[in-house]
Amino acid sequence: MADQLAAYFVPFVITISVLTLIIWTVIGIYFINDNYSNNFEVFEAAFKRSFEAAITVLAIACPCSLGLATPTAVMVGTGIGASNGILIKGGGPLETAHKVTTVIFDKTGTITEGHPRLVRLYLLVTEPNFSLCKILAIIGSAESSSEHPIGVSISAFTKEYLKTSEYATVKRFRTSAGNGISCDVSNIDEMLARSVASYSSGSLTNVGVDSFIHLINGSVELKYLQDKNQNLAVAESNKNNLRTEGDYHVVIGNERWLAKNAISVNSVTGNVMETEQAKGNISVICAINGHCVAVISIADAIKKEAPLAVWALQKMGIRVILLTGDNWRTAQTTAAQVGIREAFAEVLPNQKQIKIEQLQKVGECVAMVGDGINDSPALASADVGIAIANGSDVAIESAGIVLVKNDLIDVVGAIKLSKKTTERIRLNFIFAIFYNAISIPIAAGLFLPFGFGIQPWMAAASMALSSVSVVTSSLLLKTFKKPTNRTLENPEFRRHKAYLASGNVETVVHRGLDDYTIRKVSSRVSLNSIISSINSIFGSQHSMSHISREDKEQLLSCNKLSKMEVAESILI
Repeated sequence: MADQLAAYFVPFVITISVLTLIIWTVIGIYFINDNYSNNFEVFEAAFKRSFEAAITVLAIACPCSLGLATPTAVMVGTGIGASNGILIKGGGPLETAHKVTTVIFDKTGTITEGHPRLVRLYLLVTEPNFSLCKILAIIGSAESSSEHPIGVSISAFTKEYLKTSEYATVKRFRTSAGNGISCDVSNIDEMLARSVASYSSGSLTNVGVDSFIHLINGSVELKYLQDKNQNLAVAESNKNNLRTEGDYHVVIGNERWLAKNAISVNSVTGNVMETEQAKGNISVICAINGHCVAVISIADAIKKEAPLAVWALQKMGIRVILLTGDNWRTAQTTAAQVGIREAFAEVLPNQKQIKIEQLQKVGECVAMVGDGINDSPALASADVGIAIANGSDVAIESAGIVLVKNDLIDVVGAIKLSKKTTERIRLNFIFAIFYNAISIPIAAGLFLPFGFGIQPWMAAASMALSSVSVVTSSLLLKTFKKPTNRTLENPEFRRHKAYLASGNVETVVHRGLDDYTIRKVSSRVSLNSIISSINSIFGSQHSMSHISREDKEQLLSCNKLSKMEVAESILI
């Protein structure tokens, strides 16, 4: 905008200067009589006065102040951001961030610490038939080829437990974003033979299936899965299929990925998955040779500042959304813990970008906060992409803002810094325009009939001072103080934190982009609040919501609606 104003301003000033020269020359010749001896002296005196006025107009007009209004403020703003751990790549993101109406958070590595660790291992086979060491060797070898944080955490655990530095041979490794991996593993016996630790295949046979045992100094719990008849979850007929001297075909991932690989999941395994996901953990099923052998539960702690950052954004009137590829139960639990009321779960990487484009089409200004390679398209598509510094290089390259300290409070700080910078730019423009609007008429001699005028040297000094004033105004941005935990926490947030801890948090969880589930972690359900939440969603117009059986029954009892009315009330 400054360049556009300057493009019009310079011709405007030249025009005013020429008009000043002509008008005051005419006035001097025909209306001012100083008893000159001849007409030439009259013209000379009139032209001298008019020329001084014209030069004064050119000298006092200051396109510099208009041109400096934006770049000086942006330069100071980006410098302040960098000194506070907020790296802003140029003026574009800085000038756009204050317009943000929706902030979308990725989950793993953004809302959470990004250091997943294996916390629970459920086995579906007994050790004498298929040893724990062998299962872990196969699973760890398969995940050793994965760069995903979940795969890295699994392979790290198996390496620590088996006390080995080498894995078995992995062939035909294939990964599906948001689903899991599959591959063939061979040379398992050689890997176990190289293991430093000495294991007995029957060392755990005396452990009951109804209790946990602890591995690696109690950091990981192990339990055998059993069905309602107290039988292990894998049938005896399937155990023989696991014993092989050749390659092991391994499939690890969610239930959708196993179904795609024609592997059935029984109810016991499904129930364990649901239980772990309800705790906010990430759960994956491990299948060998077409049969499920284990369920692994992985925890990733929520960043301690996440609830405060989400609350601060919501207090600023910004809509906050959680966008993740994890299961909807895990997403719901995580969203409830940090106070996010709307989440999209089981979302593929390309769907993150699609969701951002959907929001932009309805007039939302979207900021995307992420850290992984899968977030890169969304970061690039968002109006403001914000990357976590300890994330992938691709994500950092795609984003316009990088949080060097990996602190989510800096998302609030970046938006507030943008607002302060934009306010300063506007103030600089107001000052520059006001200065020129007042000074140019004075320089043109508009007040000469009242005995008030200025000389060209005064105009030049005034012009220089106006530029200095704009720069000084921009430097006042250095008084900006970045929000911190201490400055944001107040009694209202402490009450909000207690509310989050109570579990009475109502969230809307979408499964993908076209389906969503209403979940309310509360003893009572409000139909109006659910409908209100649904109406706030900008999703597919052809999507159908579904709510849990418990919530339907509560809706019917609390609001005395028929089943048809409940179904109609949740359609979009």
